[in-house]
Amino acid sequence: MPTLHFKGKTFVQNHHLAVKYHQLVPKKELSLTDKVSLHDNLIIQGDNLKALKALLPTYAGKVKCIYIDPPYNTGNEKWVYNDNVNSPMIQEWLGSTVDKEDLTRHDKWLCMMMPRLKLLRELLSEDGAIFISCDDNEQHRLRLILDEVFGSQNFIQNIIWQKKFSPQNDAKYFSDNHDFIICYAKNKIEGEQKDGWIRNLLPRTEKMDERYSNPDKDKRGDWSSSDMLRKEVQETGMFEIITPSGRVCNPPPGTSWRVPEYRYKELLKDERIWFGKDGNGVPRIKRFKSEVKDGVVPISIWLHSEVGHNQDASKEIKEIFSEDSNPFATPKPVKLLKHIIKIATNENDIILDSFSGSGTTAHAVLELNKEDGGNRKFILVEMEDYANTITAERVRRVIKGVKTAKSDLLKKGTG
Repeated sequence: MPTLHFKGKTFVQNHHLAVKYHQLVPKKELSLTDKVSLHDNLIIQGDNLKALKALLPTYAGKVKCIYIDPPYNTGNEKWVYNDNVNSPMIQEWLGSTVDKEDLTRHDKWLCMMMPRLKLLRELLSEDGAIFISCDDNEQHRLRLILDEVFGSQNFIQNIIWQKKFSPQNDAKYFSDNHDFIICYAKNKIEGEQKDGWIRNLLPRTEKMDERYSNPDKDKRGDWSSSDMLRKEVQETGMFEIITPSGRVCNPPPGTSWRVPEYRYKELLKDERIWFGKDGNGVPRIKRFKSEVKDGVVPISIWLHSEVGHNQDASKEIKEIFSEDSNPFATPKPVKLLKHIIKIATNENDIILDSFSGSGTTAHAVLELNKEDGGNRKFILVEMEDYANTITAERVRRVIKGVKTAKSDLLKKGTG
């Protein structure tokens, strides 16, 4: 298998093993219990590498879904390399800001990500999956390092999320309207294998159900019709069909019927062929609503109309806090995280976000639990100063149902 080589890799490959275990100590004024357990929602302030190591004794193999939104490493975030790795070269990186002028910024990003991904994999349950937001700055390198940590055989999908709803007219080359969300399973089910990640179907929408009707008053209920033609020639699909009106139908050149003749006769006998209200149309196959799956298979392109966009996310933060209180350049919308959680978890699962930022993941978990009566738990990790004043405060206000607030609460850092 091809592997990715980068400066510092030999020093960070096993750095997660050298990180000391730290005890998670609940803040008495904020926590209802004296111990950390699987029954708690957690918000941890501190370095996420140390926090992930501290979570291992309690949560190893217990987390069903991991979502992370690490720095995209565009050169504009000015994130700081903070891992105290035992290497003179990496010691020189310690505390340095990573910007566009840094010729080793991709190496530093990969050195930062590798030990965290290894710990995240240990926390993930055997039937769990990880979702990672990124863009073109590191997407190709991230895929290779994920292949190494999770195994290329466990790659699930590179999802495209439409993060903007309109083109950026001042773009130099192309308007950048999408991000990626890369998904890997801890164990992907193959062949006869029974244990591993199983994605959920998504709920059917009213719009999908509107496609079904019953114009011929079929006793089996509402149905929709699908094309009976395939865009290739197969000999088994080359035969003549006569409509109820007497019209003769043959597949157009370069096409053939989707089913062989014997199957067409079975469908016709079962009244599953639709020729239009006047009986003169090109035959179509009836598919009954009662026979379709209870949900919808997720697709790999997520449109903003379905899962939200960046402006939705900014608006959500402003509604909870105030008009001038959004320090996040590219927050994620709640609908996006709910979409991931619906696909990846069941009602009693644990969701982890170790780059939690504004706390969208927790917000999504709380909303989804309210909608379906679930008891999902979240674990958030955030090292920045706003871990309490924004990340945790957002969670408190969502729990209380608060929609707006004054910006001075952010400045005071209320607990």
